[in-house]
Amino acid sequence: MNQTTPKIPAPPRMPFRRKFRYRVEAAGFFAVIGFFRLFGVDRASAIGGWIGRTFIAPTKLSKLARENLVAAFPEKDAAEIETILSGMWDNLGRVMAEYAHLDRIHAMGDDPRIIVSGLENAPPLEERAQGAFLVSAHFANWEIMPAAARDYGLTGATIVRPTNNPYVNDWLEKTRTRNGMAELVSKGADGMRRIYGLLRKGEYVCMLVDQRASEGIPVPFFGRDALTTPAPAALALRLGALVVPFSNERVGGARFHVKLHKPIVRPNTGDHARDTLEFTAAITAFVEERVRENPEQWLWIHRRWVDADAPLRKRAQALADAASATSSRF
Repeated sequence: MNQTTPKIPAPPRMPFRRKFRYRVEAAGFFAVIGFFRLFGVDRASAIGGWIGRTFIAPTKLSKLARENLVAAFPEKDAAEIETILSGMWDNLGRVMAEYAHLDRIHAMGDDPRIIVSGLENAPPLEERAQGAFLVSAHFANWEIMPAAARDYGLTGATIVRPTNNPYVNDWLEKTRTRNGMAELVSKGADGMRRIYGLLRKGEYVCMLVDQRASEGIPVPFFGRDALTTPAPAALALRLGALVVPFSNERVGGARFHVKLHKPIVRPNTGDHARDTLEFTAAITAFVEERVRENPEQWLWIHRRWVDADAPLRKRAQALADAASATSSRF
C-alpha cells in the first residue's frame, strides 16, 4: 500500500480589500522613506522633527499624550506640558525620518552616531550562564539600541511585535536584522519558548517593557498602576538569568547616548508570584526614572494606563496572584 505525504495546507488567501488597503498603506510608507532618503541623515532628522512639532503637535493626535502628561506631572503648569508635548513630536518626527537611515546610525565606523557607556555593567559570559535580558523602553529612537548592542559584540535576539501590514513588516524585519540583533522573536507562546532557549544558551534578549500588555500585571508607573508584562521577571527568576536595563538619550540631531546600567537585583523570597510582581515593579521603576530625566523623548501617545473599572484592569488583577504561570509552562 503506497503512502502519500500529507499536504501542508496553504495559508488562507488575503481578502482583496485588505490586500489593497495594505498595498496603499505600504506605498505611503515607502514614499515617506524615499523622501527622507533624498537628504543626509542629519538634514532628514531635522526635517522630520520640524514636521512633527509644526504640523502634528497642534492636532487632535496630541489629546491622549496631553492627558497622560498632566496625570504624570501634576506639578507642571500648562506651558511646561506643552513644551514637553512639542518635544515629543519633534522626537517622533525624527524617528520616522531616521528609519530611512538606520544603516548609518551605529556605534562603530568613521563617524559613530551612538556613544555607548556603562559597558562595565555588561556581564561576562561566566556570569550569564543562563543568559541576560537587556530591558529598555521607547526612548529617543528605540530602533538603534539593538544596533549598539550588536556593534559591541552582544549576540542574541530582539523581541518585536510584527506590524499588521505585511509589506511594511517585511521591510522592517530586514532592516532590523541587518542593523541590530541577528534574530527577531515575535511575542506570544512560540516566542516565549524561543526566548527560553536563547537564555539557556547564555544569549542576550533585547526587550522593550513600557507598553501596556493585556496579559500583564498591574505595577506602579507615575503613581498609577499600569499593566506590564511579567515575562522578563518571571523567566529571569525561573532560570537565574540577569536583567540588565539600558537607556537611550538623543544628544543632538541623529546622535545618541546608549547606557547600560547595573543589573536589577532579583528578589528571592521563595514566593515566585510575589517575586515576579516585585521584580516587574523594579524594572518599571527604572523606566519611570529615565522618562523623568527626558520626558520629551518618551512615547506619551501610548495608552499605557487603563481605568480602574476597565474589564482589562480587572482581568489583570485576577492574574496577578498567578504570575508564576508565565514561566511554569517551560
